[in-house]
Amino acid sequence: MAEKKNIMTYEGLKQLEDELQDLKVNKRNEVAQKIKEAREQGDLSENAEYDAAKDEQRDIEARIDEIEKILKNAEVIDSDEFDADTVNFGCTVHLFDLKFNEEVVYKLVGSTEADILNGKISNESPIGMALMGAKKGQTVTVEAPDGAFECKILDIKRAM
Repeated sequence: MAEKKNIMTYEGLKQLEDELQDLKVNKRNEVAQKIKEAREQGDLSENAEYDAAKDEQRDIEARIDEIEKILKNAEVIDSDEFDADTVNFGCTVHLFDLKFNEEVVYKLVGSTEADILNGKISNESPIGMALMGAKKGQTVTVEAPDGAFECKILDIKRAM
């Protein structure tokens, strides 16, 4: 069975590559130094610093493994390949949420890049799926788990 492709923007790919580089070069060395210093303190059976450093090492290696798997199956989508008047992957969408009577701005990204607190929503999310292919001025209905709501597309911007 083929693994799922991780659709992402160039920006998201670069961020993951930078994080991986930092983890492999800097964080590994930092935690190795912490482990070395903790070992020099003697008895490891009751050494909290050693245990904490080993836990940190485990977390770093797990994150490295996770990022490598994501990058192995990464597929970068260039938003310039799409019609500029249509909502698609990688674009920023200005919406008017008719349910809450407020303007919101989202960038459509892949699920590995999604970060709602920073305005990045997955193309696989209910709102992301409802927006895909819509045009400026159009009102879309979002089928969310807590009920349907409507948003009007005010503007669409391509990634720079």
